[in-house]
Amino acid sequence: MAERPAVTARPEFVREAVREHDIGVVLKPLTAWERIWGNGWLRKGLILTALALLWQAYGSYLNNPLILPTFGSTVQSFAERVVTGELPGKAWTSVKVLLQGYAIGLVLALAFTIAAITTRIGNDLLELLTAMLNPLPAIALLPLALIWLGLGNPSIIFVLVHAVMWPIALNTHSGFQAVSGTLRMVGRNYGLTGIRYVLQILIPAAFPSILSGLKIGWAFAWRTLIAAELVFGTTSGSGGLGWFIYENKNTLDIPAVFAGLFSVILIGLLVESLIFRVAEQRTVRKWGMHA
Repeated sequence: MAERPAVTARPEFVREAVREHDIGVVLKPLTAWERIWGNGWLRKGLILTALALLWQAYGSYLNNPLILPTFGSTVQSFAERVVTGELPGKAWTSVKVLLQGYAIGLVLALAFTIAAITTRIGNDLLELLTAMLNPLPAIALLPLALIWLGLGNPSIIFVLVHAVMWPIALNTHSGFQAVSGTLRMVGRNYGLTGIRYVLQILIPAAFPSILSGLKIGWAFAWRTLIAAELVFGTTSGSGGLGWFIYENKNTLDIPAVFAGLFSVILIGLLVESLIFRVAEQRTVRKWGMHA
């Protein structure tokens, strides 16, 4: 028999631990400018300031407030109507109606999505309805809403539900379908079925898509509400921001029109910053699900 080769012991190497102060790149402190520029709110504030300066400069150049008032006159009109309470009252009227339509649309979207993810017929129904109704502008249903429900907030809520329901249902359903098979098997192994399976497995795993759907639904609802109020806001008794814009347009108070538009934008920014961004930081980013 051939002799086995002798086994030689591998030499041992002892590496000295690298001290933290020897890694200068990692421990290099940021400069004051780098710390300041690293704040996203500062960069966005600079962008908004630049846009306001451009607006002011172009408005001054035109010198025609009927076409484009300056940024200063718009802010002045906005401040005057905030002090008198006119704009806050109009904004609150619009927000109340929007929240009702948004809540109803959200509940219906979740119901359709749960039915779609748990039954085959529910999945076919949701795919068919979203393909037919999602491309349909919500404001196009306003004439039918007026015939069916009459003048008033129910007609606006009806079109808001249509604007909210389909984007939320579509994004939620897409998120549910993207849940990995491993997570699905974990839920099945724990004996989760029905609503418990949806609440404890599918919703947490698909929450980034759900949150995107909530954002899109909010944007669609906000635009639909303003458009509906522009049409018959005062007749329905709502008197929200849309009718405020339309009414001041008729009186050629263009700075007030821009103040109403500014209010719409401001409310959108506040909702994005105080609600959706906070929800994203406490869920998606905290769970490490953000790209």
